Amino acid sequence: MKRVLRSRFFVVPATIALAVALWNIYVSLHAHGLIAGRVVDADGRPVAGATVVLFAHDFVTQVEKARTATDGGGDFRFNDNDSHLVQLQAVDGKQSSQRITLRLWFRGQDRVLRQPLRLLRATGQVAPAGGQG
Repeated sequence: MKRVLRSRFFVVPATIALAVALWNIYVSLHAHGLIAGRVVDADGRPVAGATVVLFAHDFVTQVEKARTATDGGGDFRFNDNDSHLVQLQAVDGKQSSQRITLRLWFRGQDRVLRQPLRLLRATGQVAPAGGQG
């Protein structure tokens, strides 16, 4: 019996099965669709009331999926994101941030941005309201 348990015909499939099980557990614990972050101005101060737009990949284009406003500390949060490739852009009056792309490992992966969305001093192209919600 010990010889069978040490055989590559048992060890390799068992290792693969264990890796798949651990990955599935990780995904189930981290797949709530949360995307969160912070918006700051050009000087690094938090921006309250800025609009953050979430764009989802739609074949060859990015389509607006949701909008949210930042709180008093400049923090924002999207819940129930089911996309694995999204873009984020912050807009506040005539200022806007660059769009950043988030490539997630799996649909609905929770993600907190390490770097804030920084509003640029120059007037940027502001995403129109509406789109798919």
